[in-house]
Amino acid sequence: MFRIAKRLILFFAVNLLIILTLSFTLNILGVRPYLDARGINYSSLMIFCLVWGMGGAFISLALSRITAKWMMGVSVIDPNTSDSDLSWLVNTVHKLARSAGLSKMPEVGIYDSPEINAFATGPTRNRSLVAVSAGLLENMNKEQIEGVLAHEVAHISNGDMVTMTLLQGIINAIVMFLARIIAYVVVSRRNSDDDSPSLRYFVTFVLEIILSFLGMIVVAAFSRYREYRADAGGASLAGREKMISALKALLKTVRYADLTGKESIASFKISGTPKFMKLFSTHPPLEERIERLERGF
Repeated sequence: MFRIAKRLILFFAVNLLIILTLSFTLNILGVRPYLDARGINYSSLMIFCLVWGMGGAFISLALSRITAKWMMGVSVIDPNTSDSDLSWLVNTVHKLARSAGLSKMPEVGIYDSPEINAFATGPTRNRSLVAVSAGLLENMNKEQIEGVLAHEVAHISNGDMVTMTLLQGIINAIVMFLARIIAYVVVSRRNSDDDSPSLRYFVTFVLEIILSFLGMIVVAAFSRYREYRADAGGASLAGREKMISALKALLKTVRYADLTGKESIASFKISGTPKFMKLFSTHPPLEERIERLERGF
């Protein structure tokens, strides 16, 4: 309860800071008086963008488990399964979840894919899903798998799904707001006698695409920070050596794929990318993650 309250307080504080910063900046630049003079309700526009931006992000979060099962073909494992390997998988996730202080056990699923990957999703800590690929189970030993599972459970325990949703919602709102403000100013000044709604809508659409790309850089940077935190949490739950061993196994797989010219395997959604594209990567380089763990995070 305290974690949720703390996150909500932080969320509202960040939103208030953003609103105050935008208001101050637009006043200094003379944009807000310009809008007021033309009858544009600045406050209503800001509220509209915030509601739609946050609403879209939270709808996506609410449907995250259902979407993952459908799009990835995840089959939820029955906790009472007679398959010893699947039973071990479920029991390991539940053991880690109890150690992390989760009051309700996550669903555990598996999906058919050769990639070495795992993910956690769900709208809340008590309605979560941990899923692993068949490729991960085939290419890792049990200690390494436990390290991967601990990392995913740490994401759930840290509330990363909700935190990233809040951030994405804020970015969505800012993108919608700035795109409409800039489009209105540009089109109005270009066509002083003609409001030209169709042109304004087109400029807004283009600006939303451009600003969304810039927003992705911010979201990705914060995501990389959360990955480091989940590595540390995974090391605390399963043991640092298991976490390091799992990351080294992933690194070996990626290097093998690069050397053989095959498409890099999406281990933890990481693949070899050009330097510029790393700005959009949601995960830090494996080498850096291993180095941090070896230093004692």
